[in-house]
Amino acid sequence: MSLEQEPDPAVNILSIQSHVAFGHVGNSAAIFAMQRLGAEVWPLHTVQYSNHKGYGAWTGRDFSAAHIKELVQGLAARGVLARCDAVLSGYIGQASMGAAIEGAVRRVRRANPAALYACDPVMGDDDGGKGSGGKAGGGLYVAPDIPAFFRERALPLADIVTPNRFELEILSGHRIASLDDALRAARAVIALGPGIVLLTSLRVETTGPDDIEMLAVTKDAAWRVRTPCLRLDPVPNGAGDTVAAIFLTHYLKTGEATAALGHAAAAIFAVLRATQAAGTRELHLIAAQDVLVAPARRFEVEPLGNSSSRKGP
Repeated sequence: MSLEQEPDPAVNILSIQSHVAFGHVGNSAAIFAMQRLGAEVWPLHTVQYSNHKGYGAWTGRDFSAAHIKELVQGLAARGVLARCDAVLSGYIGQASMGAAIEGAVRRVRRANPAALYACDPVMGDDDGGKGSGGKAGGGLYVAPDIPAFFRERALPLADIVTPNRFELEILSGHRIASLDDALRAARAVIALGPGIVLLTSLRVETTGPDDIEMLAVTKDAAWRVRTPCLRLDPVPNGAGDTVAAIFLTHYLKTGEATAALGHAAAAIFAVLRATQAAGTRELHLIAAQDVLVAPARRFEVEPLGNSSSRKGP
């Protein structure tokens, strides 16, 4: 870097998620990914477990909503909330914790009205491979009151929401079997508040047999990126947490959903390919860290037309 060049200004992200001592899910994935991309991260842990629940046994504890409120109060006392560029939330475990996250977002926005809220609505998936609560066989792996919290409380506050296909169906109430279904479901969620839906782990009738898709959808536009679908058994937990972190960081730095989508897709593909090559159950995140910044293989980000069948509600 020449003397005339200014370094990229750091962005500050308050990340409220689960934490595990072993492995890479929740904050244990997101913090490193965001820091490697140049963000300052202020982590608050909703739980601390020995490992993610996908192993079937774990030790540790859930933290209380009061614990999160106390930590946010401590940050406010330092006078730093006005410098917070975004809040990122993930697995919360219980709706009372959701209320504490909602309070944190509102408090940050009082200090900095421009701060974004990115909500990763971790609830479940088709194969148990997304977040810190993942279990073999997939399905819903959070308390029954969590979906209502996301729909009624989190989405109206959120600027960005990052569901997988399973979660988008729950949030929108729409079954997703086609690309048009996915766009309608995403825009049903956008009607509740968010400006951007990042849809991960999408496979529909038109998806190639060896591919997987990711969409970024706004009220008036949508983009798709396809990557090879790597065969991993078991599917590593934490990929969704990592994607949400990468997408948010790049969006904060560029202001462009397309740039954030393309980078997130390329980076997570590279991390998963390294994980496959290593033969590990946990994401090969640390060893493959350089691909978070500069993935070797890029994929086309394709704009999707706004035909009548693809317009939101």
